Amino acid sequence: MQTPLDEQLEKVATLNELKQLCEHYLGSEVSKGEKFVFGEGSPQAEVMIIGEAPGVQEAKTGRPFVGNAGKLLNTLLNQIGLEREQIYISNILKTHPSGNRKPYRGEIKKELPFLLRQIELLRPKLLVLLGATALQALYDPKAKITELRGNWIEVKNLPTFVTYHPAAALRDETKKKTLEHDFSKLQERLASAV
Repeated sequence: MQTPLDEQLEKVATLNELKQLCEHYLGSEVSKGEKFVFGEGSPQAEVMIIGEAPGVQEAKTGRPFVGNAGKLLNTLLNQIGLEREQIYISNILKTHPSGNRKPYRGEIKKELPFLLRQIELLRPKLLVLLGATALQALYDPKAKITELRGNWIEVKNLPTFVTYHPAAALRDETKKKTLEHDFSKLQERLASAV
């Protein structure tokens, strides 16, 4: 049975309309002094990168991945010949979880329909999931990042690459080399798709 939100999401035809609907539904979830973080990038992007949730810097600017994890992501993209403007970046949540914590299941359940519609509207050729939260929200709640990292799975009928969130590499330097290796595997896939 469809909910009123499902019906409204189906009627949305553009990213801008989706953003407005999202802000209408989730506006009360945004803390005072913070901004809603919808996502950004090329609407024609072949690659869509999905992280966990906006952090402090993202909530201040309204842009995804602009803090230290974002700087590392930009570096990883540049190393494989991609510019940030060529891809589309979003998160499971569009709102910053209070206390900079991992999102609760209820928050994910409430906000995930917006991301799913965002994927449908963008129609990328492939997805990249950064971290366990993105993996568990879009693939399987019991999936382990340590087991699937560096592998391809399927999400919404799209080839989907799984790797660590850049923030994990900032906390554990050993994961940085793993991320670099994973992004080189992503580069190989992108090169063979052209």
